[in-house]
Amino acid sequence: MNITIKYFGQIAEVTQKESEQLDFSEGSIAEVLDVLYSKYGTLKNKEFKIAQNQELVSENEKLTGAEIALLPPFSGG
Repeated sequence: MNITIKYFGQIAEVTQKESEQLDFSEGSIAEVLDVLYSKYGTLKNKEFKIAQNQELVSENEKLTGAEIALLPPFSGG
């Protein structure tokens, strides 16, 4: 399955891109993260939330969506 990974804020700064496509078979969000950590080593040092199809999920969730977003901490006001 082809999934789109979207990066925001400081995560986009680490990856030097706003999004990318990955061909990924069945698995978990954690497996997708492992691939991203191997591509972008400093990503492991960043804090972020994960959204799958615009819903926040944990990394233990099964990969079911076509879109994953990595969201850095944000403050409101």
